[in-house]
Amino acid sequence: MGKPLIVVGSVTTALRGRDILMRQGVRGYVQRVPRSLDMGCGYAIYVPQGADRAEQILREHGVRVLGRADREGRR
Repeated sequence: MGKPLIVVGSVTTALRGRDILMRQGVRGYVQRVPRSLDMGCGYAIYVPQGADRAEQILREHGVRVLGRADREGRR
């Protein structure tokens, strides 16, 4: 994936996840999921580098991850 998104259930969860990642030294940015994806609420955390590590950190901290996508709209 070129520009990975970690899809979560709500904007609140995305903000919480971003803050967790920041405390762990991983940059993440909350954004809406592209409309080309049909993935529920429509919020995700864009992680420019280390998406696998970021997803692992989120799961370890109890953040429910719904899936992964690409910023260009590919699953």
